[in-house]
Amino acid sequence: MIVIACPGQGSQTPGFLTDWIADSASRSFLEAASEASGVDLVRHGTQSDAETIRATEIAQPLIVAAAILSWRALAARLDGAGLDATTLGATVGTAGHSVGEFAAAAISGVVSETDAVRLVGVRGRAMAEAAAVEQTGMSAVVGGVEADVLSAIEAAGLTAANRNGGGQIVAAGALAGLAKLGESAPRGARVIPLQVAGAFHTSYMASAVPVLAQAAESTAVSDPSLKLWSNADGGLVTSGASFRDSLVSQIASPVRWDSCMESFQAAGITGFIELTPAGALTGIAKRGMKGIPSVAVKTPADLDAAVQLITDAA
Repeated sequence: MIVIACPGQGSQTPGFLTDWIADSASRSFLEAASEASGVDLVRHGTQSDAETIRATEIAQPLIVAAAILSWRALAARLDGAGLDATTLGATVGTAGHSVGEFAAAAISGVVSETDAVRLVGVRGRAMAEAAAVEQTGMSAVVGGVEADVLSAIEAAGLTAANRNGGGQIVAAGALAGLAKLGESAPRGARVIPLQVAGAFHTSYMASAVPVLAQAAESTAVSDPSLKLWSNADGGLVTSGASFRDSLVSQIASPVRWDSCMESFQAAGITGFIELTPAGALTGIAKRGMKGIPSVAVKTPADLDAAVQLITDAA
């Protein structure tokens, strides 16, 4: 089983889509995704600086469109290698971290690619508005004993918003609480502030939930055609309608990527591919699923290695 992982917010870097849009089909997709999301993804993926693409309303559709774009390119290569949908269904599964779940929903056929980027456009704007109400943020706590880390996060008045596995937990909440955590880091742990605009996956995002719920209500869904794991609890998704509801509620709920990795291993994972903009989840996988081969698809040059990993497993 090869897991196709779709990254979350914070993984974007300036110009990361430049090499991708040299392909006319990829550029056309990105232009269509720009229209659906209400964000100029071509410009922001190739020209905008780090501060600009840090903005929630830009970063979220940019990351999801990039993951879908790289999957489309990978799927085309796989088709050329003679791997049809039936073969892929038995070999490949997918999951997304935080906003990456929208890309995973499109890859698995739960929603259309157009609806995925449309909904993320709504999500990004709603979460940006929620983040502007109070000064909040997120910090990664790397290392330490998990129980001690969770206790320190709670003592600082924060929420363990992302339990990522591989020795990483992300704390979220008021800036004062994050500063307190940084000043008194648990033994053996480092506290690293993240470049995000608010306390995502906490109650601070509650006002964004009904906004996305309204946009998602009339969205057509299907049950997944590939294995699909939910970052709510690491469970396999069987109902497209239920997953649509989960996509909405996850805005204000913690991400359990640690549970996803446990499920990947229980399913017999033999390879891990992270779609564009790749790197963060591959790093966690190397620590949390030691010995599992991985490929970070950062540019089109990485597609051959991803194809080989899937071909070897088919």
